[in-house]
Amino acid sequence: MKQTIVREAKNFIGGRWLSAADEPIQLFNPANYDELVAVVQNSSEKEVNLAVEAAAAAKQKWALTSGPERAACLQRAADLFEKYADELAEIATKEMGKRLAETKAEVQRSASILRYYAGEGFRKLGEVLPSSDPSNLFFSKRVPVGVVAVIAPWNFPLAIPVWKMAPALAYGNTVVFKPALEASATGARIVEIFEEAQFPPGTVNLVIGRGSRIGDALVQHEKVDAITFTGSNAIGCEIAKKAAARGAKYQLELGGKNPAIVLKDADLDFAARLVVEGAMKQTGQRCTATSRVFVEKEVISAFREKVVQEVQRIRVGDGMDPNVTMGPVVSKNQYETILRYIEIGKQEGRLITGGKACPHLNGWYIEPTVFDHVSNTAIIAREEIFGPVLSIIETASLDEAISMANDTIYGLSASLFTNDLSKALYFVDRIEAGMVQVNGETGGAEPQAPFGGMKQSSSGTREQGQAAVEFFTTYKTVAIRPQPFKG
Repeated sequence: MKQTIVREAKNFIGGRWLSAADEPIQLFNPANYDELVAVVQNSSEKEVNLAVEAAAAAKQKWALTSGPERAACLQRAADLFEKYADELAEIATKEMGKRLAETKAEVQRSASILRYYAGEGFRKLGEVLPSSDPSNLFFSKRVPVGVVAVIAPWNFPLAIPVWKMAPALAYGNTVVFKPALEASATGARIVEIFEEAQFPPGTVNLVIGRGSRIGDALVQHEKVDAITFTGSNAIGCEIAKKAAARGAKYQLELGGKNPAIVLKDADLDFAARLVVEGAMKQTGQRCTATSRVFVEKEVISAFREKVVQEVQRIRVGDGMDPNVTMGPVVSKNQYETILRYIEIGKQEGRLITGGKACPHLNGWYIEPTVFDHVSNTAIIAREEIFGPVLSIIETASLDEAISMANDTIYGLSASLFTNDLSKALYFVDRIEAGMVQVNGETGGAEPQAPFGGMKQSSSGTREQGQAAVEFFTTYKTVAIRPQPFKG
């Protein structure tokens, strides 16, 4: 039997690996809660201050480094992600429970993001403008914001930190990275790779600890110029208030209650498979997960049967097992929250499959769960559960389905299943979501495309693609007037 490696995750500040003064925190495998997988730092405001000061000291030199030189660092990091792919995937799976196949795909996605933003090092970041004075050289240029705090969640422990750090660094900012506590060892391994890729000291800094203890110090530090955060709406709103109060930029990617709509002309086998994938992939712990599916009444009975068949094919277990198709949830707290929602769902709708924990497994396992006869006003149809729970809701028409799908505080992602192109285009124009799929599941993103939502799902500026330049840079407008020529 392979022996578990217990990883030690330290802070990385100004090019040095440092321990915090307080007793470290132990992390256990959510697939086997008796298995210790990492010992990580319990940092305080002191470590935050050191990291921010290191980033601030390094920011001017990095900002003045040429785009191609910054690009070379990102390319080296991409190469190293691919070199250490198996190791990175195993650390992430052991730490937060996602299946190994999913974490391996996340490693490749991270490498692609790094390569994309390496390309940004060769792209123009300004333009020459006409001036009313013909002797003026009048131009604008985009310049780095400065020190960027990267606060990342545990559900995509590799890709989300990278898709925040890669553009920040590509555009000349320095970074203080705070991973979610549950993904601290993964976060530390990412930063080890950035160190090996020869990013200069102070350019990338890492502070590990509980968000309740160090998050506020990071957000409110006067030398942090911008905060990019992915996580809950409640924490995101607090970050927005505190950042706005001192004039810092902030970027928030928050929750979703993502709908799929299945019309009677759709291929029901195809739709059922992708709706279940959208709901249950990564144990439903995705902001883009499908949580509501609106089905035209003429086909709801047939669709329900196909969904149940798809769900019953799912094998729950340890993500390291290649035969497993759904892993555990990340923690005891997440496990208990999801089970509470399932109990609420039993009062609000009809449980048609799943609905229980898996006591025969020594981890935080929950059966993939589906309800029907659910009202769109039910709690399980309104609130983000962030687990493997799907609600089936009957609808009379596409218009009614769109109306119900839009009746939410969220607007992240949505999908439609149909064979009618006119209905697809009608849906695209009317659905209130930042990302729209036709005949696809609600999840999924590519590095070159803007990522983000509407309403309370996002703060406005988009992540990924060239849209990222809007957040990670600011404009400087320059007018150069030559002195009169006396030749």
